[in-house]
Amino acid sequence: MPFPESKRWIVAATTLSAALLWSAPAWVHPHVFAEASLEVKLDHSHNVSSLRHVWRFDDLFSSTVLVEFDTNKDLKLDEAELAEVSKTIFESLAEYNYFQLVEADGKDVAMNAPDHLIATLEDNQLIVLFESKPKAPFPLSGKIDFGVYDPTFYTAIDFTEDDNMKVDALPTSCKRQVIRPDPDEAISQNQATLTDEFFNDPAGTDMSKIFATKLEITCQAQG
Repeated sequence: MPFPESKRWIVAATTLSAALLWSAPAWVHPHVFAEASLEVKLDHSHNVSSLRHVWRFDDLFSSTVLVEFDTNKDLKLDEAELAEVSKTIFESLAEYNYFQLVEADGKDVAMNAPDHLIATLEDNQLIVLFESKPKAPFPLSGKIDFGVYDPTFYTAIDFTEDDNMKVDALPTSCKRQVIRPDPDEAISQNQATLTDEFFNDPAGTDMSKIFATKLEITCQAQG
């Protein structure tokens, strides 16, 4: 699967992870895997103030990043090398809205780019942390969906436990539910809009969000 040179932070893992499979239909072949957590922060008026993301990548990809960015060959990533990892990931994810899914009543919510991104290596695993904020005031009302997905299907980012997706100080008028779509059911329900171009376009498409795990928040109107 061809990718621009700017995507070198993930391209390097292609040949090393070809044997890995994700629990999804046969045409989906992610090469990079990460466990994620997402915390939604609210202000005093119950507006969404920020989204805090933490991604912990698999050992295979983490070791690939170590090899590629360890410029002084001391088998670890020092502060300067980690800064280069952070910069590369930050720039590579910009055109994909940092893999974020944020919807209010089915419509996309515009998000500002994170101010920065932090990459660390802990227990030989690459960890990425960043925080993003809505472009405009965003009240927690109606039905709100939060999630993470890669439109290219190259990276599988999963929330292994429901508690890894949460809203800080969720109002009592709101209910939370973690939605984990069944891939086959998602394809069946969206068959009319899924074309050959969708399955073969390396640039990705927003339609891939139908497979994303989502934190669904439903809030009743305050009387």
